[in-house]
Amino acid sequence: MSRRQLLRHAGWFGSAVVLTVAGGEVVSHIAHDKDSAAAAATAADADALRFVQISDSHIGFTGPANTDVTASFNEAIEQVNSLGFRPDFVMHTGDLTHLSTAAQFDQVRQMLTQVRTGRVFTVPGEHDSVGDSGRAYRQTFGAGTTGDGWYSFDTHGVHFIALVNTLSLEKLGHLGAAQIDFVRKDVAGLSSDTPIVVFSHIPLFAMYPAWGWSTDDALQVLALLRRFASVTCLNGHVHQLFSKTEGNVTFHSATTTAYPLPAPGKAPAPTPQVLPAGQLKDALGIRSVTYKAGATPLAITDTRLA
Repeated sequence: MSRRQLLRHAGWFGSAVVLTVAGGEVVSHIAHDKDSAAAAATAADADALRFVQISDSHIGFTGPANTDVTASFNEAIEQVNSLGFRPDFVMHTGDLTHLSTAAQFDQVRQMLTQVRTGRVFTVPGEHDSVGDSGRAYRQTFGAGTTGDGWYSFDTHGVHFIALVNTLSLEKLGHLGAAQIDFVRKDVAGLSSDTPIVVFSHIPLFAMYPAWGWSTDDALQVLALLRRFASVTCLNGHVHQLFSKTEGNVTFHSATTTAYPLPAPGKAPAPTPQVLPAGQLKDALGIRSVTYKAGATPLAITDTRLA
């Protein structure tokens, strides 16, 4: 994909993105009013699956790009609690903290207890593994996980896989043989019409490898998921919205609750961006996802933190 194509696909903030299964392929597109109404109807259905993705809160960050990331994360939590429905679960896709200190992990843990939801899940970002290969992260959030923190679970007929690709970093994300073998065994007994949702911090596709925005061995996992009719990969790390479809797999990068990063190639490096006064919240947000088996496609809605 060229940089021009990449930028054209980005920036769907505020729109509902609907994934439609047609002819065996999952197609994402900006929702029209009809689609939004369908998504809203699904969200209102008590039997539907409804969950929220938040990402990259960077608790402990200090800098002009956001002088109070704690307040921003609190606003994100309040926004989740004001959605008009109680999510079945909330997933934080990494970089909960900025420097992996015990105090920062404890602060995030306490803040997440304020979310009105059935369960809270997390995957680690590279900032959650600073200096200790993720041991402090796993002590706080790793209960019930396998290996270095990966796991899976099922609800509402959907199979969810939470991956760790922020350890053993050189430049790109990395999964490793043990984790890939976990996925192989994890999906072996699933029917091919089971919807699959994969969470990771670093993108599983080559969004912008020059900045490390990809995972070097992701193709091995994606090959294991090729037989499934619908696979949705949700990630953080890049602090901006992006969506693309490759065959049966649709990738969605989430925005952040902390500070924006530049669009790929728009700056010398992916460093925190200082926005003009009053514009920071336009770059921050949360994501809600709704799904009802056999009735509607998986629907993703990204909402600004405002």
